[in-house]
Amino acid sequence: MNAVFATTGILLVALPIAFNVAFALLAARFDYPDILRRPTAEILERFRAGGSGLVLLWWGFALTAVLLAPLAALVSTSLADAAPAVVQTGLVVGILAALVQFLGLIRWPFLVPYLARTSAGAPDGSPRSEAVEIVFQSFNRYLGVAVGEHLGYLFSGAWTVLVGVAILQSDVVGWWIGLAGIVIGAILALCSLEFVGPFEERGWTFAGALTPIAYIAWSLWLAGLGVAFLISAFG
Repeated sequence: MNAVFATTGILLVALPIAFNVAFALLAARFDYPDILRRPTAEILERFRAGGSGLVLLWWGFALTAVLLAPLAALVSTSLADAAPAVVQTGLVVGILAALVQFLGLIRWPFLVPYLARTSAGAPDGSPRSEAVEIVFQSFNRYLGVAVGEHLGYLFSGAWTVLVGVAILQSDVVGWWIGLAGIVIGAILALCSLEFVGPFEERGWTFAGALTPIAYIAWSLWLAGLGVAFLISAFG
C-alpha cells in the first residue's frame, strides 16, 4: 500500500504544478484568459501569431486535465477504508471531471488553428469572417463555458467534496485535510454557476471574482494532500 500512497502523492503534487505552469505560460504568451474578452478576429490573429508552439502549449494544457482521471482512481484506492459508496462515487465523478475539462480545452489545439487559418485575410464583415465568428463563439460557449467551465467546476468541486468526506472516514491522512477539501470543493461547485440562468449573458460577477481564488486554493489543497500521502508512505 505504501507504493500506492507514494504514487498518489507524487501525482497529487505534480498535477497542480503542471496545470499552473501551463496556465502561466498561456497567460504570458497569449494573454489567456483575458484575451477571451477581445473580439474574435483579434483572438484568432493572436493565435496565428503564436505559431505551432502555442498550439503545442494548448495541447499540453489539455492533457493536464486527463491526468485527473488516473489521479481519481489512485485516490479512491488509497482511501479504500472509507465507505464504499463514497469512494466509488468519487471515482466516477473524478473521471467525469477529467473528461469534461479535457473536452473543453481540446478545441484549442485542433479546432481553433483551423478557424485561425480560415479567417486569415478575410475582411471584417465578409461572409467568411462572420461564419468564423459564429463557429468560434458557439464552440466557446458550448465547449468552453458549458462543458469545460460549468461542468468542469461542478464535477471537480463535487469530487473534492467526496474526497474530503472519504478522508474524514479514513485514517490515512489528517481529518483537517478532509474538512478543507469539503469547503474548497463546495466553493468550486458554486463557481460553476457563473453563467447559469440570469447570469448567462454577462456572467455572475461574484463567481467570476471567486473562481481564480478557488482554483489557487484547490491547487494548494491537492499539493497538500499529496504531501500527506507521501508522509503516510514514507513516515
